[in-house]
Amino acid sequence: MRNSVSRLQNFLTVSGLFVRDSSILGNVLSALPVIFKWPVHTVLFKQLYFTGIQSISSVSAMGFLVGLIMVLEVSNLVGHNELLTLQVLIWVVMRELGPLLTAIIIIGRSSSAIASELASMRVNDEIMHLRRMGISPVTYLVLPRIVAMTITSAVLTFYFQAVAIGTGIIATAWNIDVSLIGEIEHFFEILTYLEIFVALLKSICFGILVSAVSCYYGLTVKRTLTEIPIAASHAVMRSFLAVFACDCLITVLFF
Repeated sequence: MRNSVSRLQNFLTVSGLFVRDSSILGNVLSALPVIFKWPVHTVLFKQLYFTGIQSISSVSAMGFLVGLIMVLEVSNLVGHNELLTLQVLIWVVMRELGPLLTAIIIIGRSSSAIASELASMRVNDEIMHLRRMGISPVTYLVLPRIVAMTITSAVLTFYFQAVAIGTGIIATAWNIDVSLIGEIEHFFEILTYLEIFVALLKSICFGILVSAVSCYYGLTVKRTLTEIPIAASHAVMRSFLAVFACDCLITVLFF
């Protein structure tokens, strides 16, 4: 039994789904109250701005295109059935595409950036100097990034879903020539609390996974500059794998 657990842990570590140094996440949880102190929440706000606010344009464009494409494809399949079109749109966007595509945007923008930044700090001995000054690298560098990525993942997910579904509702009303107010009423009738909860759960899990994997690979760099792009590449690929595996697990559990 112990060997089986050990093999599973080694597999998850290689796949990027498990942080070998579990004390990192433990230290993050224990140091969570420190997030309200000035130096730490300054880093938090900078990460929120980079990961969240600067991603709004990309998320908006992606949400608009996804909503439009979904309506056109579903309408071609089911014809002028606005209820079925809206139901498929809600199911696909709320359950899968919203959290998943938002996580992909965050990985593309922030995962490699976080891994490269932390790896560069490690190569240049900045992390060692932080320790000499009595500053915990986990508290000052890892904690605000994990919190910021988790918050922005949840917020951007619901923003993406609002843009995609809003675009789909408007396109459906225009394409089928039905009342826009009626489409909005049907939307709230079809939408369930379970779908909202699962979307929130996925977005939070994705944010934690992506940030933890990115920080982990950034901090495991040794002393050479050539390891920085390797760490960034590993962070991106393992983040993708972790997100898809988590998405599959949550979908199987709830649907």
